[in-house]
This record gives sequence, C-alpha cells and structure tokens, in this order.
Amino acid sequence: MNDRRRTLLIALGTGAFAGPLELLGQPQGKLWRVGFLSSRHVDLLDSDYYYGPFRQGMRELGYVEGRNLVIEWRSAEGDNARLPGLAEELVRLKLDVLITAGTPTTLAVQKTASPIPHVMIGVGDPVGNGLVKSLARPGGNTTGLSNITSELAPKLLELLRAMLPKVSRLAVLVNRTNVTHVAQLEGIQAAAGRLGVRIVPAEARSPQEIESALSAAARQNAGAIIVLLEPLFQQQKSQIVELAAKHRLPSIGAYGEFVEAGGLMSYGANLNGISLRAATYVDKIFKGAKPADLPVEQPTKFELFINRKTAKALGLTIPQSLLISADRVID
Repeated sequence: MNDRRRTLLIALGTGAFAGPLELLGQPQGKLWRVGFLSSRHVDLLDSDYYYGPFRQGMRELGYVEGRNLVIEWRSAEGDNARLPGLAEELVRLKLDVLITAGTPTTLAVQKTASPIPHVMIGVGDPVGNGLVKSLARPGGNTTGLSNITSELAPKLLELLRAMLPKVSRLAVLVNRTNVTHVAQLEGIQAAAGRLGVRIVPAEARSPQEIESALSAAARQNAGAIIVLLEPLFQQQKSQIVELAAKHRLPSIGAYGEFVEAGGLMSYGANLNGISLRAATYVDKIFKGAKPADLPVEQPTKFELFINRKTAKALGLTIPQSLLISADRVID
C-alpha cells in the first residue's frame, strides 16, 4: 500500500478527513477551475447575491474553494465595454467551466467562440438572442438559467398602474447596450399604448448618465419610473433609489434587493435562487454532462416586494389587493 493511500485511510478512520461527503465520490486531487464573468461589481462575500449563493451551492455539492475548487472572478464594474476583453482573458485560462451573469456577459463569451463549457445565469431571452437553439435542446456549449425578463416587463407596468391608477406618463430606465432592453421597452410601450399611458425612455450607460436620465424624466413630468433588470442598475441601485426619492418618482424594479435598498416595488425571479441553481449545472458538467444536452431552466416563482416606508414618504396608499399579493412588505 503506497503512502498516499495509507494516509487517506488513516484520515478516514480517525475522522480527521473533514469536508462534505460528496468529495468521496470525486477524483482525489482534482482541482476544478471555474471562471465567473459579471457586468456589475461583485462583492466577494456570502451576502452578494451572485457570489454567495453560487459558492454556497458549490459547497453543498462538495466543491470548496482552497481545497478542490478555484473560481476566477472578473467584473466589468458596470461598464459593458470592458466585457469583450474580460471574456478573452478568462478563455485563455485553463478552465473547466465558464459562468456568465446576464445577457451582455453571455454574448461576450459566446463571441470568443471558446469550446469551454458555458453556464449562463439570468439571461432574459436566450433563444431570441441566439444564445441557444431551444430551451429544451440548447445545442452548442452553452446552457443555464433564464429569468425571462422580456416576458415580464409588461407586468412591471401593470403593477405600477395598480399602485398609481391615474398615472399617464411613465419613465423607463434602459441601457441600450443590453440587447434585452430593446425588446423589453417595446413590450412595455405596446402595453402602455393600450392603456393610454405615454412611455418616456430614460437611457443610461453609466452612473453619470443615470443621474441625468432621472432628472430628464422628472422634467418631462413622468409620474413614476420602471427600472429594467440590468447589471449597471443593480450595481447603482442605491443611487437610483436616492434619485427617485429626490424627484418623487415612485419606482418599480425587477428584483427584491431593489426594494430592500428603498425602491417602492419589485417583481421578478429570485436572483439568489438562480445563482444557487447554477452550481447544479456546473456539477453536472464536471461529471461529464454536455451543455448541449442540459435544458435551459426557467424560473417558476416570481416575487412581489413592496416598501411601505417608501410609499408613505411618497404619500401613497398601497391598495389592499397589492398587499395581499405581496410576498414581502418592508416597513
């Protein structure tokens, strides 16, 4: 019996081998390397809704950073123009899987034509954007999880109208470098036209442009604002909330953290849950599955959050129908 084998048996027999049981079924000594590309800033803390849930999911499956897992994190810090360079940087590394958060990052990686298996997180319309052939049979080397934001965008308008039934002009904060925003804006405009509501696009690609966009929306007498799901806007959520309060613009976003930061309402998939589920895709690929054969998963539950404190500050009374429907009301 060689020394390595003897050491392992002794460790198992004495209980000195500490770690998830799943590790026993994995090749001993294998160090898995994952690349993770994000458009927005990522706090390397468990509280970050990309980093924390994904790392938690990997731990639960037996992959622990510093033991048998390395995660190469890259962030464009809200500047999508940096994504092509960061994608090229990651594909040059010896990675087992590449993960991308959002549509712009996923497109940037696909344009590299890298053969590395690729898991996308939170992409709004993966078929419409040509990222996969179909949800059931993705084809190629990309699979993952969609948040179907293109279909949900008109729902944000519906909920905002339920809160503000007399509003006739709404701003929509968009970043046209995010290709999904074009379809989402068109969907909102079509729904608004049927309701006799005018939509005022507020375009922003940087923190500075966010400030000017909300100021312009206020000057155009917008009665409220819809904030589309976008990494830059997620990164700058506190800025957006503060500006909305300054201009007295009731706001609705597409994820719960927006309301926790002080936004009025949100409706969308649980981003923490999506990031957590991404770990299962990585695990399957590590064990030999091909992305082409792994169906793209869509969320089945959407959450409505309402901030009662923000409503009070804006002088709004929350309709009982919304309070009953809400998954969470923040006081």
